[in-house]
Amino acid sequence: TGAIGLYNIGQSCCLNSLLQVFLMNRHFTTILRRITVPPRAAQKRRNVPYQMLLLLEKMQHGKQKAVSPTDLACCLSVYRVKLFVQYDAAQLFLTLWNLIMRQMKKPELVEELNYLYTICVQEHLACQKCSSETKRNSSMLTLPVPLLDSNSHALKTLEDCLQYFFHPEELTDHNMCFCEQCGRKTPFLQSMKLVHLPQTLTIHLKRFCFEKSAYIHKLSHHLPFPQDLDFSAILTENQCQADDNEKAAWQYELFAVVAHSGSTSHGHYCAYIRSLTERKWYCFNDSEVCQVLWDDVKCTYGHSNLHWGETAYLLVYMKKNPQ
Repeated sequence: TGAIGLYNIGQSCCLNSLLQVFLMNRHFTTILRRITVPPRAAQKRRNVPYQMLLLLEKMQHGKQKAVSPTDLACCLSVYRVKLFVQYDAAQLFLTLWNLIMRQMKKPELVEELNYLYTICVQEHLACQKCSSETKRNSSMLTLPVPLLDSNSHALKTLEDCLQYFFHPEELTDHNMCFCEQCGRKTPFLQSMKLVHLPQTLTIHLKRFCFEKSAYIHKLSHHLPFPQDLDFSAILTENQCQADDNEKAAWQYELFAVVAHSGSTSHGHYCAYIRSLTERKWYCFNDSEVCQVLWDDVKCTYGHSNLHWGETAYLLVYMKKNPQ
């Protein structure tokens, strides 16, 4: 099953959780096994994809219940990913991704990784006075969805969060933009349309937010998320810039949950991952790995009275029928 733990080697629970999500994804490991092995020992020690591959083989061929990610951690420290530091899982995920992509030597593997993880959107900016519009295509690694609306009211479900993320926003008053057609600052309508969704989709629940005092506050309120997610049923026609074939592939099932417990300054991460071979859920809590039920995963929905409780932070969905 590949359900092997990783020892905590110095506040490495965030790194361990993300590594388990990467290495339990057979679509990712299929690409990882085809990398170019660096020729020199010094290059091998500094190459993140190669060190991830060594860790994967160590996990799969070892007899012990957990292995140490020390060599990979030493490799990451070269790129300022230090031990004994509290990391934000969404930020560390982006850091790991950038290092992996930068050190992949084969262009075809870079392309496959992009297809596996990258979200494509089209940003629209329309002047409300003259209707002139600019469009820009961009890519994202995660969908960073808010948990509160513009009035600071808690959104009720993951579907509500996704709809709100793609909802057009009016830029008025001090947020107005300069319109070249009008020759002055005018109100604008800003919107984002979905073009392409990857095989492995990562949704970032923005549970950490700034208050007016610049204090980072954790939102622990209840937010259910489904095992099955149909994006074509969630978004409206105006929120999509995709053809029917693309939309037909927007059927997802939950693969992993990276959960955070504790406060913003003293927290702990673990990962709930559904084995793609066994179809069973496992909890990866550093060196401890145990089989769990869907009801255990649902405990990460959150609870407003349990600010220190375990809450889902990253949701990883996988296409049901990848092309």
